[in-house]
Amino acid sequence: MRIFTVALFQRAGRRLPLPFPWPLSGRGLPALLLATLFMLSLAGCKQSDTQLRLKLAHTLDPTHTVHKAMVFMDQRLQALSGGSMAIDIYPSGQLGSERELIELLQIGSLAMTKVSASPLEGFVPEMKIFNIPYLFRDRDHYQRVLDSAIGEQLLQSPVGARLLGLGYYDAGSRSFYSTKRPIHTPADLKGMKIRVQESQTAMQMVASLGGSPTPVAWGELYTALQQGVVDGAENNPPSFYLSHHYEVARYYTLDEHSAVPDILLISKYVWDHLTEQQRGWLQVAVDESVALQREQWRVDTEAALAAVEAAGVTIIRPDKRQFSGQVAAMLQSYAGSPLGRVIQQIQEYP
Repeated sequence: MRIFTVALFQRAGRRLPLPFPWPLSGRGLPALLLATLFMLSLAGCKQSDTQLRLKLAHTLDPTHTVHKAMVFMDQRLQALSGGSMAIDIYPSGQLGSERELIELLQIGSLAMTKVSASPLEGFVPEMKIFNIPYLFRDRDHYQRVLDSAIGEQLLQSPVGARLLGLGYYDAGSRSFYSTKRPIHTPADLKGMKIRVQESQTAMQMVASLGGSPTPVAWGELYTALQQGVVDGAENNPPSFYLSHHYEVARYYTLDEHSAVPDILLISKYVWDHLTEQQRGWLQVAVDESVALQREQWRVDTEAALAAVEAAGVTIIRPDKRQFSGQVAAMLQSYAGSPLGRVIQQIQEYP
């Protein structure tokens, strides 16, 4: 099915239409239509005679480190631009799921969003890289790669999907947590329904380890864990803590199977209508917020682990070699492919 959607970009009192046909999946169509109709009243960005306001939406709680970094980004953008630019932030999934927010960026009805690299791989195949388990040697190697030309190349890869990456927010390493029983080895995952994001690579990883991958929306996961729809999930410590999932999932296994960053995206349509000076101000504000968030993330990770342990969660530190050995075939399966060449670059990066 194809529909025509008209997005509005307001600038200097003039509305610029962006009509183009865009195929939508049947599953995302109703929610996207509703969100689009709402966003058309807001527009991706608005400009009065004195200020351009960019609309940014994401799914995280306002107490999350990434949201706080975005608030800082808005403050810095206003300061750098002399008050001529600002960012309106809509947290907690107010305007839709991560997939829906990506689609709103594609049609220009939303200026910016923050999404995990996992659902982004459905739009940008290169993002599969971040869901490949045990690709990075350690945290330092991971950060060096993100800060390198490889990381910049991956940020540019969404351009073909009418998106542009502006920066990486740290989302740490993802680990398993469960309601049924502790997970010490991959064998303990057998028969367990594990919630994953909408990522074929993440599903393959869980299946390779013996679990049953089950996609569930983030906002529905607490209830799914509570009611036994799924037996566990996987995420980083701050998200495990701030979501209150530790209240129903009492076992947390620090296997750290993947490092999936949060990516700050801007609509290519909106970016193309910013002046060079406005782009420069925005990129500086983004870079400063990324640096702030990266430092705070380390603090929040340690605090989250201490908090869930104090609440009675059993924290398990397994032998990661058992997990990495069982999924080694996933890495080998990409040999000779374009993605395999990027994997080799990452593995060889000092």
